[in-house]
Amino acid sequence: MKYENNKVSDLQIAYIGGGSRGWAWTFMTDLSMDDSLSGTIRLYDIDQEAAKHNEIIGNHLTERQDTKGKWNYTTTGTIEEALTGADFVVISILPGTFDEMQSDVHLPERLQIYQSVGDTAGPGGIVRALRTIPMFVDIANAVKTYSPDAWVINYTNPMTLCVKTLYHVFPQIKAFGCCHEVFGTQKVLKGICEETMGLKDVDRRNIHVNVLGINHFTWFDQASYKGIDLFPVYREFIEKNFEEGYSEPDRNWANSSFNCAHRVKFDLFNRFGLIAAAGDRHLAEFMPGGEYLKDPETVKSWKFGLTTVDWRKEDLKKRLDRSARLVKGEEEIDLNPSGEEGILLIKALCGLERVVSNVNIPNTNLQIPNLPDTAVVETNAVFSRDSIKPLIAGEIPDNVRALIMPHVENHEYVLKAALDCDRELVYKAFLNDPLVKGRAGEEDVKSLADDMIANTLEYLPEGWK
Repeated sequence: MKYENNKVSDLQIAYIGGGSRGWAWTFMTDLSMDDSLSGTIRLYDIDQEAAKHNEIIGNHLTERQDTKGKWNYTTTGTIEEALTGADFVVISILPGTFDEMQSDVHLPERLQIYQSVGDTAGPGGIVRALRTIPMFVDIANAVKTYSPDAWVINYTNPMTLCVKTLYHVFPQIKAFGCCHEVFGTQKVLKGICEETMGLKDVDRRNIHVNVLGINHFTWFDQASYKGIDLFPVYREFIEKNFEEGYSEPDRNWANSSFNCAHRVKFDLFNRFGLIAAAGDRHLAEFMPGGEYLKDPETVKSWKFGLTTVDWRKEDLKKRLDRSARLVKGEEEIDLNPSGEEGILLIKALCGLERVVSNVNIPNTNLQIPNLPDTAVVETNAVFSRDSIKPLIAGEIPDNVRALIMPHVENHEYVLKAALDCDRELVYKAFLNDPLVKGRAGEEDVKSLADDMIANTLEYLPEGWK
């Protein structure tokens, strides 16, 4: 890459999963709106036709007069071609297909185990990890061989185990995981500030928070806006609005498969004294199964939804149709900032900015001193030229730590299970998961694990067969 006039040109970015019909378009749009970076995006995907479509869409963005960031998009046939000489590597893949995810999410319902997302915790998260980890072993080895000095940005779930695998295979890798769930909670605080204090146009980034926890089960123990402690503001809002919850302007919780009324957050605050900093659909999956996810009626009472895989399949059809329209020039991508910080972090690592943001990396600096140093944790970090310095978040309260530890333990079990094709460790992880614990007998749980593994065998190493 080349530096001139506070701009970086000839930047080489490898995009693994470059046929994505979601994150890739977000990434392209944000890049096209920023003129401080330019270079080449190498799109690599096992679905080469999908990558080729994104090459056309990306290069059309570059040709548009209203875009400032000019990039050359090219499809590569091999991961070696994508990675060699790369400055950054972006990983955004779907491990398997939605058919496998259908089993992940819905098969546990036969034991009355319900999952609102099914990609991080619970039986669905565990089995998704079994097929994801071998893919990330290959990616880590490829990075080690072809681009060992590149910064690696992961967006794939289960986030914690993806990052953990990268470091397990290549301890010197410069990898981190990005997640927008913290931003969503900052937006809730922004909205509450505006509603209760008469403020206008509060910038989400000016809601300063201390982040601690693990991905999708993150917490704030500090939150302020321009010197105002937001904990009393949040507490008072909850006291007045607990039953109704909070709906962001123009976003009703019942009108989307992803929205919520934040009542789980409110309840967790009342119970544990910290601000839970992820969407309710994620938070609920880390808690005991007899609580927020006891049954569909209970879920509805907490005003969030069970995102079905049938809904995801229908949504994919819509995105495939949109991809075809974008490729043919029948539709244009709107240039609206996504609110993600991936581009900002790349700029910081290039030395153009200095940014504090939440990040998923190993706890080797004991960012959270009372969690194991082998855990992958989510805390704030300072991003600057070729550097990520994690901030010490401090100890997490014992009552919240007790909720987190079964998941930290399961990350160890599942990583080893995936690497060694060890079915007994999968059983151990299932039985240790709070969604499962106490919801069914041991033999029924083992039978469920066996059937879920059988349904994803196509994406598992030979050792499972």
